[in-house]
Amino acid sequence: MGKFVIKKTATGIKFDLKAGNGEVIATSEVYNSEASCKNGIESVRKCCTGGIEDQTVEGFETLKHPKFEVYLDKKGEYRFRLKARNGEIIAVGEGYKAKSGCLNGIESIKKNAPEAPVVEE
Repeated sequence: MGKFVIKKTATGIKFDLKAGNGEVIATSEVYNSEASCKNGIESVRKCCTGGIEDQTVEGFETLKHPKFEVYLDKKGEYRFRLKARNGEIIAVGEGYKAKSGCLNGIESIKKNAPEAPVVEE
């Protein structure tokens, strides 16, 4: 089972969602407080059931929030961002060479986030 790992940074506090194997699936922005960070985790739990908007295909269908957006970054790698109901980005994924890897990352969030415990490092 996955877990949310909260950790302090030089400028604040953030979380990573890690899969059962310890790999980071998604990362948050840096928050000013632990309470804000924990609210971000709750947003991911609530919003991870959203649909997937694949912006890498021509004429893609625009979905309502919450949603995962799949896109190509400047290096040509596939990435995703999870947007909350208000349109704010609440979690982002790493770059993937193949779209299938990116989609697997999203599925891993959908599977792990709802029940993942929160731990602090």
